[in-house]
Amino acid sequence: MTACPTGIAHTYMAAEKLTQAAEALGHEIKVETQGSIGAENVLSDNDVRDADGVIIAADKDVDRSRFAGKRVLVVGVAEGIRHPGELIERVRTAPVYGGEDGGAGTAAGVAASAGAGGGKERSVGYKALMNGVSYMIPFVVVGGLLIAISLALGGHPQADGGLVIPDGSFWKHVNDIGVIGFTLMVPVLSGYIAYAIGDRPALVPGMIGGWIANTGALYGSKAGAGFIGAIVTGFLAGFLVVWIKKVRVPRFVQPIMPIIVIPIVATTALGLFFIYVIGRPISWVFTHLTGWLGGMTGSSAVLLGAILGLMIAFDMGGPVNKTAFLFGAGLIASGNQTVMGMCAAAIPVMPLGQGLATLLRRRLYSEQERETGMAALFMGLFGISEGAIPFAAARPAQVIPANMLGGAVAGALAGTAGVTDAVPHGGPIVAVLGAVGGVPVFFLAVVVGAVVTALTTVALVDLSERGKGRKGAPAGAAAAPAVAAGAGAGGPSGTAAATGARTGAASVPAAAPAPAPTAGEGDEDGAGDEGGDEGRGDGAHAPADGHSVPSPSPEVLSGYLTARTVRTRLAAGEKEAAIREMAELAAGTGRVTDVAELVRVALAREAQGTTGLGEEIAVPHAKTDAVTAPVVCFARSAEGVEWGSPDGTKARLVFMIAVPEAAAGDEHLRILALLSRKLMDPAFRARLQGAEDAAEVLAVLAEIR
Repeated sequence: MTACPTGIAHTYMAAEKLTQAAEALGHEIKVETQGSIGAENVLSDNDVRDADGVIIAADKDVDRSRFAGKRVLVVGVAEGIRHPGELIERVRTAPVYGGEDGGAGTAAGVAASAGAGGGKERSVGYKALMNGVSYMIPFVVVGGLLIAISLALGGHPQADGGLVIPDGSFWKHVNDIGVIGFTLMVPVLSGYIAYAIGDRPALVPGMIGGWIANTGALYGSKAGAGFIGAIVTGFLAGFLVVWIKKVRVPRFVQPIMPIIVIPIVATTALGLFFIYVIGRPISWVFTHLTGWLGGMTGSSAVLLGAILGLMIAFDMGGPVNKTAFLFGAGLIASGNQTVMGMCAAAIPVMPLGQGLATLLRRRLYSEQERETGMAALFMGLFGISEGAIPFAAARPAQVIPANMLGGAVAGALAGTAGVTDAVPHGGPIVAVLGAVGGVPVFFLAVVVGAVVTALTTVALVDLSERGKGRKGAPAGAAAAPAVAAGAGAGGPSGTAAATGARTGAASVPAAAPAPAPTAGEGDEDGAGDEGGDEGRGDGAHAPADGHSVPSPSPEVLSGYLTARTVRTRLAAGEKEAAIREMAELAAGTGRVTDVAELVRVALAREAQGTTGLGEEIAVPHAKTDAVTAPVVCFARSAEGVEWGSPDGTKARLVFMIAVPEAAAGDEHLRILALLSRKLMDPAFRARLQGAEDAAEVLAVLAEIR
């Protein structure tokens, strides 16, 4: 079984390598791939029963329960690519899998192969955190939206401007269901972080640990540790279980270890540790922060508002947030409503800001994050700050500072104008219902704070991804100047794409003389005069190296790769410049509306993990609306480009795949799977390297089916 975090190229490369190695060694093999398209070539019960051993080459968690009683070898996906023959020999003496004791193997395998994807983001810690966040998001969305809907449709305005849902009513029950969702989200985050590290035995201690972390009353605090505490308990539970699994126990105890011994020992140890060790500092923080804020009531309202905004935005339900909230709520009864006004302005800033960020720069976020962003916007209107927790948990280094800055701005603006709030709640909803004094400034504070949060988040996330994507490339790295076929040899590179689109000819390196246009190239569509040669289209034009291509040319990858997207000599010597050169080559088809955006998205994908596949191959790819239809480019580099490939080889065969964001579907995954499998054939790669011109390149690539 092969799988990688993105479920694309490495998954299929490892499968092909293992298949080739098994055939060479005279063994029968079947490989199940768990890619982004879904599980393919699935192993049946009969396959598993008849197998002598099972190799799992994966950098993600896979279900191993069906392999109980079989020899199981767990490694990173890169090992399946680098040493397939060695793995086949090793699995013959691998330990027999007992059915429930394999979490450590997964964690160890992932940690050992963290570099397989080319970045530390694929470490066991990152994967575990993302696993927890992905399971938590539905609870945040369902709980938050049900609470917001119940308030909007079933809430009754009060004299003081508050909103109350009558007990026993239909909407009260809907609200209660939403509260349950919110209550479960923190334990779920903790539990599935632990599960990703320690497998099923870690799920119970992780969830119970998360519940304890979120229940301050268990350790003498008025506020629980919130999602930050859940992250701590998740990692503690996961690694504690991994450690317990290593303890040698008598054979008769082994069957009950994963279902009784490990969960009980880990849960008890973690729970008591949090209550007696971690919980006390949290309680101390809560108490002393409250006292400190009490001494500031006579100081500058602007400073106090900024501090309260920072605290509200920091942990969204944790002790710091709750300290500020309860401080403001407690002063309402004494007649001081301005402190709660500062808090009320800061409370919706985080979900509104993070939701706005997903709208401002959609391409920085996954589809799931964009959907969560829409839900966060709705929750923000009702003062539900927890809507921003998924973003903060996934990118704490970028999101939490941005949240705090926006919260501080909103709190300070509210403090400057003396905004008041008569109820212990925040968000636009309380202003609409009449609980806020100074409504115009209140809304101004909320809007400005949300915009500051959104812009800061986008800037920090973009900066982080660009920094990872460059990996040492010069800031100004770019492709060599290019001109369109038929244009002047000294034409500026900036016009190459546009000229190429008009003439239908591909761009060539500036150092190479442009070939004379062939018949029909001067027309707008590049197809010759009306009634001219049929079938000229893409395949009829001179390719980048200047060699003519017979018409019609073979269809390659559903026609996405054509003569005008083939370059037999890549000019760039570094990754970023190579991606830019490939993007400009794609622009020659007229299917790219924004070359710079295509380059940015491709580099952002590189930041998630290298697309260098090894074997001197790289397949950069991007989903972006900067392209109007799928396009595939191919180029060869004589010297090779350093791409961070798992086997350390430089990329000499470079494919670039670009598909529209809106209509991508699984098309780019299908193309990647086809390429990855075929490129594992040494003879195919040799023919591709030896092809003399674009016509021969297309003929070789036409073998891909």
